[in-house]
Amino acid sequence: MRLTSTLALFLPLLLAGCFNLGDRRQPIPYEAVPGRGEADRKTLVIVLPGRADNVEVMREFGVAQAIHAGWPEVDVWLTSATLAYYTDGGLPQRVRERFIEPARAQGYERLILMGASMGGMGSLVVDEAHPGVFEHVVLMAPYLGRRRVMREVDAAGGIRQWQPGPKPEAVDRSNFDRELLWRQIANYAADPSLRSRVWLAYGEDDRLAATVPTIAPALEPAQILPRPGGHKWVVWNAAATEIFARLRRQAMAPGS
Repeated sequence: MRLTSTLALFLPLLLAGCFNLGDRRQPIPYEAVPGRGEADRKTLVIVLPGRADNVEVMREFGVAQAIHAGWPEVDVWLTSATLAYYTDGGLPQRVRERFIEPARAQGYERLILMGASMGGMGSLVVDEAHPGVFEHVVLMAPYLGRRRVMREVDAAGGIRQWQPGPKPEAVDRSNFDRELLWRQIANYAADPSLRSRVWLAYGEDDRLAATVPTIAPALEPAQILPRPGGHKWVVWNAAATEIFARLRRQAMAPGS
């Protein structure tokens, strides 16, 4: 399947508000926040920002600190994977070259991808492009595309019954959200080993909470965390602390 400059076609849907554009001529900026105490140098969390965010914003909101409140030993890379890095369809390659390959070279064995809003969408795209790379994917109120695709999924009886059909030769304006987002969500629905990796958190007053009934059947119920509040880091941070505390317990369990 050929990925064209598809993401540029639907980014106007994301631009109803302030945003950080960035400069895709430069490598994606990031800030490494090391784990505390006896740091677990085998585990790395890579964070993709929302449309109005970058490293500086996430630092201000204490995103790495929220992750460390749940799993103090992990290293965290806060990234400025802003709009510019999406618009030519090159986000998956950039994430591979800038983060995945260097992380492996540095000896990290367990990679966890976390994204909020636009970054949640980006996390789905990157996870689909790089199967088997991320041990867990944490989605914070992800943007999931147009309502018409969700209505199609609902009309089919839900995500577990929906059939996206054969993969097209190219992704374009007519099928971007079907191919880049919902096909991957359908993969989660069909494969317990895939969906067991995925976590979803959102604010109950979030404008994107309306998508949850459609995506929820693709995921493990215990890994869906509704929280009071809206589309804000204060909501996602609280959920991140709980999610990473649970992931830490899993990782520290005998035989894991």
